[in-house]
Amino acid sequence: MREINLILWDGRKVKVDSGLTFFDVMKQYNPELAEEALAVKVGNIKKDLFDKPENGDSLEIITYQSKEGKEIFFHSSSHIMAEAVQELYPGTKIAIGPAIEEGFYYDFDSEHSFSPEDLKIIEKKMKELVRKNLPFQKKILKKEEAIELFKKKGEIYKVELLEDIQEDRVTIYQQGEFIDLCRGPHIPSTGKIRAFKLLSVAGAYWRGDEKNKMLQRIYGIAFDSQVALDDYLHFLEEAKRRDHRKIGKELDLYSFHEEGIGFPFFHPKGMVIRNSLEEYWREEHRKRGYQEIKTPIILNKSLWMQSGHWDHYKENMYFTKIDEQDFAVKPMNCPGGILIYKSRLHSYKEFPLRIAELGLVHRHELSGVLHGLIRVRSFTQDDAHIYMTPLQIKEEVQNLIDFECLFYQTFGFDYNIELSTKPENAMGSDEVWDRAINNLKGALEEKGISYKINEGDGAFYGPKIDFHLKDCLGRSWQCGTIQLDFLMPEKFDLYYINSQGEKERPVMLHRTIMGSLERFIGILVEQFAGALPTWLAPVQVKLLPIADRHIEYGQKLEKELFEHNIRVELDENNEKIGAKIRKAEVQKIPYMLVFGDQEEANNSVKIRKRGKGDLGEASLEQFISQIKKEIDEKSFQ
Repeated sequence: MREINLILWDGRKVKVDSGLTFFDVMKQYNPELAEEALAVKVGNIKKDLFDKPENGDSLEIITYQSKEGKEIFFHSSSHIMAEAVQELYPGTKIAIGPAIEEGFYYDFDSEHSFSPEDLKIIEKKMKELVRKNLPFQKKILKKEEAIELFKKKGEIYKVELLEDIQEDRVTIYQQGEFIDLCRGPHIPSTGKIRAFKLLSVAGAYWRGDEKNKMLQRIYGIAFDSQVALDDYLHFLEEAKRRDHRKIGKELDLYSFHEEGIGFPFFHPKGMVIRNSLEEYWREEHRKRGYQEIKTPIILNKSLWMQSGHWDHYKENMYFTKIDEQDFAVKPMNCPGGILIYKSRLHSYKEFPLRIAELGLVHRHELSGVLHGLIRVRSFTQDDAHIYMTPLQIKEEVQNLIDFECLFYQTFGFDYNIELSTKPENAMGSDEVWDRAINNLKGALEEKGISYKINEGDGAFYGPKIDFHLKDCLGRSWQCGTIQLDFLMPEKFDLYYINSQGEKERPVMLHRTIMGSLERFIGILVEQFAGALPTWLAPVQVKLLPIADRHIEYGQKLEKELFEHNIRVELDENNEKIGAKIRKAEVQKIPYMLVFGDQEEANNSVKIRKRGKGDLGEASLEQFISQIKKEIDEKSFQ
């Protein structure tokens, strides 16, 4: 047996017998790591632990802690689930079972209709398979051999997949009696899956095509410890409690209807939240010298062809005809704003020219991805388009970063920043893109801001800085964006008169802060579990008379609060005070003012604050001063 040279995960150069597997090598040099390892990576290629290294390989160990490790762990779990399902429900055919960001799923074609109760039965069978510690065995077959194998097993979906594969050889994996077509790699054995939970059942068309058969999709999650699983299940319960769709219905904020799937309906209380956010947005933009515009929702096809949307974004757009001409419902605000820019001559003295718009846009989203306010088909973008000279780019981008950060801090959000680069379907040359990317990098680095590169996720007309908010559950939400654009000014022949009296091309920045007003409201509702800060709450104060004879005093209080622009409601129902308090708490109202004979005699109120209980007695003037300070400071505590 000959020796080969390897570079270990810690940089050591060693010689080992060529007959050893990756696992053997790890066990020889780090037994603890060998037990923790799920697979290895050589260059960019992931391999199974029981594969054999080649001379000169440089090894990187994949564990559960890495993103790649989780993908392998999840995908191996889907194979175990599929084996359990086929043992329990003979005749079930398997389709695909990939790892996804939050776990895994497998699609089944079965005469048995899976119910939530079945998931517990499948879990029990999976635990048996885990206890058996069955090895994941890889075999390489000729494509024709694999097709024959799966034909004999009646696995029509695997045969269809195989027929589309171009390679002459394919890999299959077997654990126990279960065989699956798979590129791998997989964990060494089923015993590695220490904790898992099957979460739900849904329908899914084969290959995502509604013309194909509807299959049954079972979702699951897996972890390397029971503690981690317990924490995740607690997270799911908390996320369910905070679900903005549920809270929106309970608090009468907004609703969703079959007559307009993907188009949210805002109720009066929901409009209070929208208007409060818009007022804050306008106030901060006025301070920074922005001018506000409004552009039409429907514009001629020729505009969208000129902007590039027709070629690069058509599948996401809605269309109509007017006077036998083609029009499109706008998916973005920028082309309309550009027409306003072109409507008159501009001088360098106006720059940077900051133009803002709360513009309603429409985008065609597939029904399967729609999710309350978070993913909709119509939404309001808090857009701004800034026209400037090339020398103003860095300072303006840095100003925008400061603006976005201030806005998120108002709501108590932590965030991280990504720089998204050129996508596959981009307009423009690499040279133009490199110049734009380097400008954004320079602005970030000069401010000492750490950021992550998000390769290929820029807009089709330019790179962008994306702000990802982190909520109280640790979830990430992409909201604000700053997009640097050298291309739209070229396509629309935009210019300004420079200091020499000559025409010159401006540079554009496209920018949002909330991204989508609707989505931002959904995120806020979940962040605060419906208990919105006082300045945003639809009802800020609930007046609670102890008895009917105190209603007249309550009406006097209501009038005074209303005159101070405080959103107030008087509860005139004939109920005990305890029931009134509980009802106001369920409605998540920030303040309750309780009053009876004593308070009326003293011209005072008893103050109760949401989450803190009784704060004692005070005059109405004292309370008004206190709550107005809280509203003005936009406190979120």
